[in-house]
Amino acid sequence: MFDVLVYLYETYYRPDACPEPAALAKKLSAVGFDDVEISEALVWLTDLTAIAGEEQALTASSTGTRFYVEEEQDALGAAAIGFIQFLESAKVLSPLQREIVIERALALDEMPVSLGKLKVIVLMLLWSQGKEPDALMFDDLFGSDEDQAPRLLH
Repeated sequence: MFDVLVYLYETYYRPDACPEPAALAKKLSAVGFDDVEISEALVWLTDLTAIAGEEQALTASSTGTRFYVEEEQDALGAAAIGFIQFLESAKVLSPLQREIVIERALALDEMPVSLGKLKVIVLMLLWSQGKEPDALMFDDLFGSDEDQAPRLLH
């Protein structure tokens, strides 16, 4: 599924440049993606768009600290939580966007969520909202997980 999402990010500059879901599924199949992967990616992306649209309607800002319940800690893992906190402190993610990222990560069947997949979730959220991270943050989001030590929280 994540290969499909990355392909969409790299191929279509904006989400509104994507064809309708049926035509998009045919194009993705022609490129060589598996039908199950395509279906999962399109459902996941549709859910992301719906959730992001609901969240954008809210204008409240948060100045509090986000505490993760045990289930979230288990599902996300320390590396993902640290990266989410880093992105929020760097003003890449708003508190509302953070919650969307967490919800989309929890929707996966993977525990803990790998840092690479979390980065794709963040990129897809920003992409779906028509936002582009600055060049340094883009490099961090697309950088290799194996070359980086996990961020430490202080």
